[in-house]
Amino acid sequence: MDTVEFTRMDQGTQEEYQFLDRLYKTFTHELADRVITHLDLLKGDRLGYKIDRYQHSLQSATRAQRDGADEEMVVAALLHDIGDTIAPDNHSELGASVLQPYVSAETHWIIKHHGLFQGYYYFHHTGGDRNARDRYRGHPMFEATAAFCEKWDQMSFDPDYDTLPLPAFEAALRRILARTPFAAHVGAPIAS
Repeated sequence: MDTVEFTRMDQGTQEEYQFLDRLYKTFTHELADRVITHLDLLKGDRLGYKIDRYQHSLQSATRAQRDGADEEMVVAALLHDIGDTIAPDNHSELGASVLQPYVSAETHWIIKHHGLFQGYYYFHHTGGDRNARDRYRGHPMFEATAAFCEKWDQMSFDPDYDTLPLPAFEAALRRILARTPFAAHVGAPIAS
């Protein structure tokens, strides 16, 4: 069988769905390769910064690793802006969605909200409220998200920083994205 026969999902047979499931599992195993390809899309366009978004991502991950962050958070730092290319106005949510099945609820929350928290450093210069993040003050993840932005994200636009190359993070990226989906979400969810 190369393709299924049905044109409506409610007409599929068990054999067809087992065939599709096998293909889907192969596709899923190639996720890390597709994520790396998408990360490559951040190369080149600096959007006015001294470095491009690809180097920013590597630099954020480098800082997280050198600061002693666990592997999951280092990978999250690497991928935190992966949504910039196709979701510039909600890149945080897209990046968090890519990571969600494979990371803890805490890491997911940090990545989902980092864009708002990052605004503390510039919103007031563009007519916004730099304290917009305060709506989450008191949330269990407020301090961790503020620290993510302060120590790794907002600091990572330096062309002279000794940034590690992608191969330094590739094995960790592959391990995180090879996790059984939702296995990291065993505990209670973190409220949004």
